[in-house]
Amino acid sequence: MPVVLDPDAAAVYKAFLEAGRPPYERLTAAEARESYSQARLVVSPEPPELARVEQLAIPAPHGAIPARLYVPKRLRERNGLSPALVFFHGGGWVIGDLDTHDVACRKLADAGELIVISVDYRLAPEHKFPAAVDDAIAATQWVADNARQLGIDASRLCVGGDSAGGNLAAVVAIAARDGNGPALSGQVLIYPAVDFAMTHRSHSEPETSVLLTHSVIRWFRDHYLNGAADTHDWRASPARASTLVGLPPAYVLTAGADPLRDEGCDYAARLKQAGVGVAYRHFPGQFHGFFTMGRLLQQADVAASEIGTWLKTLN
Repeated sequence: MPVVLDPDAAAVYKAFLEAGRPPYERLTAAEARESYSQARLVVSPEPPELARVEQLAIPAPHGAIPARLYVPKRLRERNGLSPALVFFHGGGWVIGDLDTHDVACRKLADAGELIVISVDYRLAPEHKFPAAVDDAIAATQWVADNARQLGIDASRLCVGGDSAGGNLAAVVAIAARDGNGPALSGQVLIYPAVDFAMTHRSHSEPETSVLLTHSVIRWFRDHYLNGAADTHDWRASPARASTLVGLPPAYVLTAGADPLRDEGCDYAARLKQAGVGVAYRHFPGQFHGFFTMGRLLQQADVAASEIGTWLKTLN
């Protein structure tokens, strides 16, 4: 599929190439995390002002899961309780944290007029699959169990995330449907990774190997999974779930210059075929990762606004 980057995306990509930053696959996990964290300082936009931001510690068998709660100035309250989005950050299950996605969560809270809880799940390779899945499921259940104390209406609880976080959100939605979690009212899947088989055409097209390159995806995969057998586990590849029937409504976003483009598109189509309400949005001139680059890419603001509008339609 021919891909023509939007002018601002092309400029960002050109600047990235000229900067000569070493690719993640040449770094240790710790070095990659630091590199990613520093890059966020350059591309993240000014955040909207919120009413309140709080640190949380979610209890789990291995110890507390760090999390951050965002309360916007305008909330869609009903009987004193508000809808909420449990958010899982991207970063290939290896990099990323609460700070790298802080502005994105603030924007989603403001645009959706709802509470956002960002979850700092355990990262690979120190904690391989399914540690991140276990943390995502545990955190979502804890939010539901403690909803009233958090000012949240448990009947209006959504999950979401970008990239690896979109993967976790999709997995949590399936687990919740099957009884391992609370009832969910929606799922926000921002260029999600849903199939580790990586056989879709966009995984081999040269024009999709932009920032998130084909080689760095394999580096993330090898850090996260224990071996080839994990590829077939739906908790790693939610597209491998036996059925998608009965899942909550989904907003699925894809980007043109993204190795994950086709699997995201296919997942949205399969959700729709399964009777799930789907809002599918494709940004043909953007690359993977653009959603968190609002300082440089205007389409990031468009996406955040549209997701907020969609969340308002749920409840």
